[in-house]
Amino acid sequence: MNFENSFCILQNNSAPVELSAIPALVYSDFCEVLKTLLGDLSNHIANYYIYPETDKNLFICVVLRDKTNDIAVFSHVQTADVTELSSLTPELSQIHIFEREIMENFGINFLGHPWLKPVRWSHDRKDKSLIMDNYPFYSIDGEELHEVGVGPIHAGVIEPGHFRFICNGEKVLHLEIHLGYQHRGVERAFVEQKKPLQRAVLAECIAGDTAIGHGLAYSQLIESLSNTEVSNSLQIERIIALELERIAVHIGDTAALCTDVAYQFGQVVNEALRTTIINTTQLWCGNRFGKGLIRCGGTNYPLSEKVINSMLKVLDEKGKDYMNMADRIYTLPSVLIRFDGNGIVTNEQAQTIGAVGMTARSSGVNRDIRQSHPFQSYKNMSYKPVIRNAGDVLSRGMIRNIEVRNSIKIIKDLIEIYQKSAIESNSPNYLLKLKPNSFAVSVIEGWRGEICHCAITDMHGEINHYKVKDPSIHNWMALALAVRNQEISDFPINNKSFNLSYCGFDL
Repeated sequence: MNFENSFCILQNNSAPVELSAIPALVYSDFCEVLKTLLGDLSNHIANYYIYPETDKNLFICVVLRDKTNDIAVFSHVQTADVTELSSLTPELSQIHIFEREIMENFGINFLGHPWLKPVRWSHDRKDKSLIMDNYPFYSIDGEELHEVGVGPIHAGVIEPGHFRFICNGEKVLHLEIHLGYQHRGVERAFVEQKKPLQRAVLAECIAGDTAIGHGLAYSQLIESLSNTEVSNSLQIERIIALELERIAVHIGDTAALCTDVAYQFGQVVNEALRTTIINTTQLWCGNRFGKGLIRCGGTNYPLSEKVINSMLKVLDEKGKDYMNMADRIYTLPSVLIRFDGNGIVTNEQAQTIGAVGMTARSSGVNRDIRQSHPFQSYKNMSYKPVIRNAGDVLSRGMIRNIEVRNSIKIIKDLIEIYQKSAIESNSPNYLLKLKPNSFAVSVIEGWRGEICHCAITDMHGEINHYKVKDPSIHNWMALALAVRNQEISDFPINNKSFNLSYCGFDL
């Protein structure tokens, strides 16, 4: 086996390739290639899933390579009657969730997988006898131990999810996170909904707090498959919107962190500041979360001087207010005593589970798509990720703090470039023709981390398979690790410090 010919290399984020050009390896070779790729800790799995064909299953694997700034795509093919494969999870832990999803959807038994349980309980899962009511929770026998169940119904507006703790007194020995309560059929809808506008709206609804991120991942993917180049000015507008979304959520999460340590002043101030940011997005496109703003090939809401002036004023005034509040929060002893050393995810753990986004960076893993696989206007800038090494609540909070400041600067710099450049404003194009028999992948660094959309077209250029990966699918395991040996009362603050998505996971 020639290693260098074992995978297809995509040099550009979202560049398409003919489906037939993706190397299809025998499974033993596939395993060796994946082990070799992931032997370099700067690489990680972005996606691994089945594309079902008439009489066989094509297992597609997407690995992001940070050092070479490219994407490795390869596969293995199994006849439709194959129901067992050796699991790679014992050696490559980060693949565990992908093997579980394949098992649930297609009935493939990954022999040796230590945790082969359903992921979502989707209505079209292979084995209907696998139901939520008989989910095999991990258990430990012992008279001194007890279990605590939290959810799936939670107070407020939080989405459904069940957390099963095994505790010794107040200390958490083990947490199992049980999701899958929402079945929207998002990926199937991308295939069944033939109108591009419907798909664009669908992308924005994958995770309500990441409408810009998922909307951009979809648009970038379609533009790639249709060989559509968008103007520099439109790329700038999109990144401004993405960074506004990042600022708004980070400030809102800072408010929530203050809530969980009973620091009400920090809570109410940050809640008010977040409102000013999302109101700016509403002024721009009529929706506080940016729905309707990102569309393929163009925009219905080009940046106007009125919006720019309002945006700059808000970023100047409210940005300073946030920085002053954040400086107070992160120097206040009563806050720091709850943040510092709480909920540690080590660098080794983050690497092992394939963590992405803030979760990875707070544990010292330099993983940020804006740097490693730059997209849109990031291609023209040198972005340096914010890294912290302690892996605790304080690190996750500080990354939010510093990223807000960085995002404000990015937006201001881009506005300056925007105002000096030739502005090309095109309306969205809903008639784009997609390249037939092709595969494409689009990767975006949303505020949570890496968003990955993949699509396959048929011989007529119609989408006949779509795969969505929200960063939360990597990172829920990090939360389970973070609360080990912590008091159960520290769970809320740890949960909020990650702020992972239920709906982005459940699809």
